[in-house]
Amino acid sequence: MKIKPKHKSYLITKRLIDVVFALLGLIVLSPIFLIVFVILKIDSPKSPALFEQQRIGKKGKPFNIYKFRSMVPNAEEILKADQVLYEKYVTSGYKLPTKEDPRITKLGSFLRRSTIDEIPQFWNMLIGDMSLVGPRPIVAEELKEYGNQKDVFLSVRPGALGLWQASGRSLIEYPERTQIELEYVANAGFFYDISIVFRNVIAIFKSKGAY
Repeated sequence: MKIKPKHKSYLITKRLIDVVFALLGLIVLSPIFLIVFVILKIDSPKSPALFEQQRIGKKGKPFNIYKFRSMVPNAEEILKADQVLYEKYVTSGYKLPTKEDPRITKLGSFLRRSTIDEIPQFWNMLIGDMSLVGPRPIVAEELKEYGNQKDVFLSVRPGALGLWQASGRSLIEYPERTQIELEYVANAGFFYDISIVFRNVIAIFKSKGAY
């Protein structure tokens, strides 16, 4: 798949929108941010309220993504200790249904369904690691799913909202997810981005595939 270079005006406008949305999001949602932070600390005083994980960004540059913690502190160890469960995690597109995932807390389940856990990503948008709209940032292990289209996938900045989330999120696994993310890269543009934002808003209210 060959992708035509995006117009400079689109890229500049997109970045300006990202900064404005990120600042507004951090300001307007600051009360929710504070409330969730306090609740998480009360629920688990010795655990961090924020979850930090390395993801792969534009042109393969790694960055740390931020979320409200929805899992137990030793989540990765718990997952990899159960080989059968870990294999299911990988074959299911690096996701597990909440009811089958021993890592997710009760509070974390609510945060995920409501997408509140992703509010801290406004900071990732502000500093330029992510965009408002783009393919969902992935861990390094997932890059193999894109094969020889890896560079195409990494040619754009990952996003908080994307075509994959709007299409069904965790209900859509690889390799179909690969095709959807690459479809966005091929068609990215101002009005296309706007349509994806509206589709994501609808998907969030429906909580479709949110786990």
